[in-house]
Amino acid sequence: MKIPELLCPAGTYKNMQYAFAYGADAVYAGQPRYSLRVRNNDFNMENLRRGIDEAHRQNKKFYVASNISPHNSKLKTYLDDMTPIVEMQPDALIMADPGLIAMVREKWPEQTIHLSVQANTVNYAAVSFWQSIGLKRVILSRELSLDEIEEIKQRCPDVELEVFVHGALCIAYSGRCLLSGYF
Repeated sequence: MKIPELLCPAGTYKNMQYAFAYGADAVYAGQPRYSLRVRNNDFNMENLRRGIDEAHRQNKKFYVASNISPHNSKLKTYLDDMTPIVEMQPDALIMADPGLIAMVREKWPEQTIHLSVQANTVNYAAVSFWQSIGLKRVILSRELSLDEIEEIKQRCPDVELEVFVHGALCIAYSGRCLLSGYF
């Protein structure tokens, strides 16, 4: 059995250093324009480069979250904006939008993509679909029971599954906040 990977949010370069110092195998941080947790992200382009380089120097992994569902205006600039990120060689992009995933697969077919929890994956048929288009890992919805996760793993044994063990800070169905628009 493969040893689970301990993945922590970075948020800031300093938090990334703490995560690695206390045993994280990998961290994730948002791409400045295209991630959902903008207020909790200190990773500008320079910090992303530093973070990815430092992670690799320590034989750790660094994933870049690009998990928005963009309107057309952001869609038009996405590939140009992502080019310097992909050139930094993150270990994976964490993505949710099927259109963006298709665009990245077409432009950078070798780039590893992990499916974000924002995609709300709750069953083995969806996991199988994402695997069929080349995704290596699926981050499952937080609402799944251990029995449901086990069934997905049994039916999709060749896909890496990621689960949250701590964390949602909003009332949500896998990150789709239901109340934040009222406060």
